[in-house]
Amino acid sequence: MTICALSTPSGMGGIAVVRISGPDAISACARIFRPHKSDHSLDHRKTHTLTFGWIVNPATGEELDEVVVSLFRAPHSYTGEDVVEITCHGSLYIQQELLHLLIGQCGVRMAEGGEFTRRAFANGRMDLSQAEAVADLIASQNAAAHRLAFSQMKGSVSQKLDGLHDQLLRLSSLLELELDFSEEDVEFADRTELLDTARQIDAEVVHLSDTFRTGQAIRNGIPVAIIGETNVGKSTLLNQLLGDERAIVSDVHGTTRDVIEDTILLDGQLIRFIDTAGIRDTSDRVETMGIERTYQRLERAQIVLWLIDGTRLADADSTQRCIHDTLDVYRRIVPYLRDQQLLLVINKIDLIPSDTLHANLPLLQHALDEAGLPPNQTDEAGLPPRQGDRGGLLLLSAKHSQGLDQLRKVLVRATRLQQAQGDVILTNQRHYEAMQEAHQALLHVIDGLQSHLSGDLVAEDLHAVIDALNSVLGRSITSQDTLNNIFKNFCVGK
Repeated sequence: MTICALSTPSGMGGIAVVRISGPDAISACARIFRPHKSDHSLDHRKTHTLTFGWIVNPATGEELDEVVVSLFRAPHSYTGEDVVEITCHGSLYIQQELLHLLIGQCGVRMAEGGEFTRRAFANGRMDLSQAEAVADLIASQNAAAHRLAFSQMKGSVSQKLDGLHDQLLRLSSLLELELDFSEEDVEFADRTELLDTARQIDAEVVHLSDTFRTGQAIRNGIPVAIIGETNVGKSTLLNQLLGDERAIVSDVHGTTRDVIEDTILLDGQLIRFIDTAGIRDTSDRVETMGIERTYQRLERAQIVLWLIDGTRLADADSTQRCIHDTLDVYRRIVPYLRDQQLLLVINKIDLIPSDTLHANLPLLQHALDEAGLPPNQTDEAGLPPRQGDRGGLLLLSAKHSQGLDQLRKVLVRATRLQQAQGDVILTNQRHYEAMQEAHQALLHVIDGLQSHLSGDLVAEDLHAVIDALNSVLGRSITSQDTLNNIFKNFCVGK
């Protein structure tokens, strides 16, 4: 059946677009459209043409609006069907009356959410991963999320999975040949070669799965945890970065007892800052709970800003105490560090003479090196040089915004490094779960090949891998409930 919907946001604006798709799209529009030129009847217009004219109520002959009609004939349209898009003025009255004419007098029904894209999928105009990327593209709120969604809509995930699919089909074919000629003295498949191929495919599947964490971070904001001992300026730094008094700032130790989160856009990158409770020994039960949450957020973060109080480098004795306490913090956080980027920041440099700071800073850096803590990799990361940089440590005064511009540049570069794992990054929970299923099935394949199981048993697990990958593209999904669930959150008109 032919469907219609308002494809621009509801409300009053300069223009609005009503989209019609289906076998009767052109004839339905022609019933209420009078072209400016008599020889420009929609029935005879070529595909991908624009026609100027008026929307007219066929029952009364009353003109509703001046419009431009865009015509796309099947199969060269978004849905693969005949599609007409009517661009009218953005009056709420005009929009409602136009839809009423289409539904009441032209036999067209209102589209459901995502129905245009669902028809595009059903008609082979895109696979399911591309269809889902359409919704992600519409919802993208930063440059990185837009790039990912646009890349997936163009087929980056599809191409990657098609390559894996071809390798799996070759593996399956060799196993089938082994079965067909199992009683003959002919060897078509070297088990060692099959095993190597299965392991290679599994490594690619695991790598794809691992990108999901980055994909989620790009969509929701790269998580940056601000950690350190109490009263080192974490909350002040958060407030300065956000440009808002988001966290309470006080000289009293242990002021921050819970996690505070907020996001900002830096050069098109969405970053989610997480201010945490200061790490220290305490008998306060509430503060202890806050510190436990610090460790939880630290584990989930992708970038860690570790603040150290620069005033503690005032002389040799206080520097040694600072080194002792810093290494103690390091021992506490090590169990929660995985592959996070760790950026060490010396704060409160406005409260200590520059020559004193630079004299004692190498002692701290040397102690951190001895403990196995890598310095900030400024050169390897391609970050710009920093004035006053010593041993890769960032120097700033959060209170007076000194060094904040440099920190922002470092964070932007660091977030881009998070996205440099490869061209294909998973952002969809369904895709991630399919990769996990494929990985588990591949482990069975590898185990079967190593154990010299019969080829028919190994082939079953191999088919499970292929089904898991195909489900991402929609090739093995037959349940309408599953498809309904995928498209239910799409906006109407798309």
